[in-house]
Order: sequence, then structure tokens, then C-alpha cells
Amino acid sequence: MTDEVRGRVKWVENMQFVGKMDTDQCAIILGDGGISPMKLLLLSVAGCTAYDVVMILQKMREPIEGLEVEISGERREEHPRIYKKVHLHYKIHGDVSEEKAKRAIELSQDKYCSASAHVKLSGAEVTYSFEIIRD
Repeated sequence: MTDEVRGRVKWVENMQFVGKMDTDQCAIILGDGGISPMKLLLLSVAGCTAYDVVMILQKMREPIEGLEVEISGERREEHPRIYKKVHLHYKIHGDVSEEKAKRAIELSQDKYCSASAHVKLSGAEVTYSFEIIRD
């Protein structure tokens, strides 16, 4: 049995669309006045790996207090204009072990983050860096 996911995108006016997944309460505006689908793809990668890193560090019993993931991407000039390079920078707040933070990020990038895997399968080079902020 497969996990089927359903959603829809509805044209509102001009070049503005609203997207919503069937099981979710929130919707997102795409196009004019909203976020482009390619930028949304980057945010999906950042959100996916952020979820993983927090979960993994909590399972390691590390005292994580906050996390921000900054992401940037460089697209090809020719169509389809897919990402050729993506960089993630993790800002981990708390007295977290540097070694465990690195391990959590590696596990997310190499094993768990499905969104990142999709970007890598398209041929993009995905790199990352991180810093630990001890408040």
C-alpha cells in the first residue's frame, strides 16, 4: 500500500493561485502576491531537514533550544530551470555538542530528508554549514 497525498491548486485571478492539501488547514498563495513554486521547494527542503535535526537532537538528549535553517539556491539558466546548487546553513541554539549536531545534520541529509533527496536526484549539489549559538 502506498501513502497517497492529495491537494489542489486553484487559479484565483491574474497569475495568482491558492494551493491547499486535502488534510491540512492552511493554504498558500502561489504566484503574484505569494511565493513562487521554486521558492516553495527550497522552503520545503529547509522545513524537512529542520524537522529531522530537531527530532534527532532531542532523541540524542541534546539541550536544543531553537533552530533556524537558512537556505539559498542557484538555478540553471536553461529550461527547465531546476536548482543546480543548494546551500543550507543551520543555526542551532543551545548547549549542543558540535559532534552530535554534525551527526544529526548528516543523518537528515543522507538518510531522512525526502525533500532534500528529491533535489539531489535532480542533480543539484547540496551543501551545508552550521553554527551553534550558546545563548
